[in-house]
Amino acid sequence: MIHFDLAGLKARIKELEEQMNAPDFWNDLERSQQVNREIKILKSKINSWQKAWGESEDIQVLIELGNEMNDSSVIGEVEEALGSLVKETERMRLATLLKGPYDSHNAIISIHAGAGGTEAMDWASMLLRMYTRWCENNGYEVKTLDFLPGEEAGVKNATLHVIGENAYGYLKAEKGVHRLVRISPFDSSGRRHTSFASLDVMPELEDDTDIEIRPDELRVDTYRSSGAGGQHVNKTESAIRITHLPTGIVVSCQNERSQMQNRETAMKMLKAKLLERKEQEAQEKLNEMKGEMKKIEWGSQIRSYVFHPYNMVKDHRTNAENGNIQAVMDGDLDLFINTYLQMLG
Repeated sequence: MIHFDLAGLKARIKELEEQMNAPDFWNDLERSQQVNREIKILKSKINSWQKAWGESEDIQVLIELGNEMNDSSVIGEVEEALGSLVKETERMRLATLLKGPYDSHNAIISIHAGAGGTEAMDWASMLLRMYTRWCENNGYEVKTLDFLPGEEAGVKNATLHVIGENAYGYLKAEKGVHRLVRISPFDSSGRRHTSFASLDVMPELEDDTDIEIRPDELRVDTYRSSGAGGQHVNKTESAIRITHLPTGIVVSCQNERSQMQNRETAMKMLKAKLLERKEQEAQEKLNEMKGEMKKIEWGSQIRSYVFHPYNMVKDHRTNAENGNIQAVMDGDLDLFINTYLQMLG
């Protein structure tokens, strides 16, 4: 059973607020930002608990009132309120599974079309819409950082900044290759096609002294923004592409108003990718020490979306399935995300 330590949360907030009262606290900008972030998260957890507790008390009062008045008309209202309360408490329970050091952070997600030309690029655009819908449905703010359209349809790749508490903790469940099986709208013969697109997910990092990047390790290219956006896309060469020469990692950003802002955002993305690489190398070394021979490969297929000959979305890691494929494409991903988090927890 998961214990929600309300007293512990309040004690931690008090401890952090005492730190904020220290005379030199605000001299360390990085530390002050971390403390503010933690306080905000802790207070959000307490508010969620208080809201759920209040709803449970309201339901109890409603039940007692119905019994006293012998009024069966409250049954529907009670059932609706209970359904809402169960959903909220399940969300709180799942949030307790997010214990990773970066789970509470904002997320940066990148969608890349696989091999297959227009068909794969159309699939990438479908995934872009699906994740945008999921974010909006769950109260996250979404900003487009980079967008490269396909020649005929869809997108070659797109990068989104997802802003909100636990964005990375939830979306990390979606990292990997996504497979589509359908009758292609681009095939005049009406044949069935299989397409692939990948999703990369990184936490947005605050300044991290453990990730050092020397200027001589970087190649910085500027170019003109090419994505959707009309008048909001800067027509000058303000877009930035940064290549980290030692690793070959490439990041780009074209959304911000100035070249300097795009560079700052791209550097954050590069730090996140380098951190991810560092942690993966550490995990591989640990597996070697344990004698595990399982090969860790980027791009393992995690989920299939089948439109033909039947409708089904299946996650290959958890075996979770949903036959309502349109709901999934409209952003109903909670079954897959929650089942994956439960498996990890």
